[in-house]
Amino acid sequence: MKSWPERLAQRPAEPTIRPSEAHLMSDLRLSIAIGDYDRVRPMFNGDVRIDGVDPVFLRLCPEEIFFRAFRHADFDICELSLSSYTVKTALDDCPYVGIPVYPSRAFRHTSIYVRKDRGIASPADLKGKRIGLPEYQLTANVWARALMEDEYGVRPSDVEWVRAGIEEPGRPEKIKLDLPPDVTLTDAPEGSTLSGLLLKGEIDGMIGPRIPSCFGYDNKVGWVFDDPRAAALDYYRRTKIFPIMHIVGIRRDLVEAHPWLPATLFKALNRSKAVCAEHLSDTSATKVMLPFVEEQVHDARKLMGADYWSYGFHNNRHVLETFLRHHHAQGLSPRQVQPEELFHPSTFESVVI
Repeated sequence: MKSWPERLAQRPAEPTIRPSEAHLMSDLRLSIAIGDYDRVRPMFNGDVRIDGVDPVFLRLCPEEIFFRAFRHADFDICELSLSSYTVKTALDDCPYVGIPVYPSRAFRHTSIYVRKDRGIASPADLKGKRIGLPEYQLTANVWARALMEDEYGVRPSDVEWVRAGIEEPGRPEKIKLDLPPDVTLTDAPEGSTLSGLLLKGEIDGMIGPRIPSCFGYDNKVGWVFDDPRAAALDYYRRTKIFPIMHIVGIRRDLVEAHPWLPATLFKALNRSKAVCAEHLSDTSATKVMLPFVEEQVHDARKLMGADYWSYGFHNNRHVLETFLRHHHAQGLSPRQVQPEELFHPSTFESVVI
């Protein structure tokens, strides 16, 4: 597959549009599937416009978006799992072209759940344990395993992995896996769920992006960290990593036909995030149904800087490099993907006025 610079060099010159013909042109009508996040809501409600695009917004949960995107390329523009996108990029088989917009970021210290009656005091105690997960290649699980290995010396091969749906049985991987031979991954018995297995004590723990229903229902199930927030703060202070979960992609055939789309969408999503930040900073009336919002925003800016939820390539390169290194080491990508391969080159720089 040719690189983006080679493709751009070979594409024919775009036709000149005379002023008299401009009124005949119409915006591209494109479907955009993305979660209902505060950082994209200004675009949803029309406060921020995507130049040249007439959007049809689909506010769907990530699991549905990812399944439909990677199985059928159902959407023109959509939120994508960073892990699944990396798998497809490594195989030169991705129907989408990424832009460095990260609608979902999260510290995954709250994604590791354990039985509190198994003598598990820290992730280091997970060696030799049976740990459930909804899909092996989920981005959240890649980051959780990276945390376990880098910080506590627990390699993927040190754990027996059990796959099932968190609340519904029979959840398949979205992407075909070819794991290293020393990694043990088995499917849970038919009809089983991770929450049920954890509640009954048939697994010792679980990693995943969603809270299992047994958490809080039984005091024998809890986080592996007694204080996940303190652990995450310490992790960030030492590594400066705020893990990236999802990116945004545009269907490859659309990018090839309209090479202006990536930079245009990148600009709009950046503006939407900026409007969201302005709303959060308005203390006249709280925009989020949580107390202490102003204090939390202040703390985030003090720790991570004014643009604590940053988009863009260069300022997030170290985060992407860490993820890609672990993704390959965990056997999910057949080759080491470089950060530059993930995104359209027009999004690496922006106009400064």
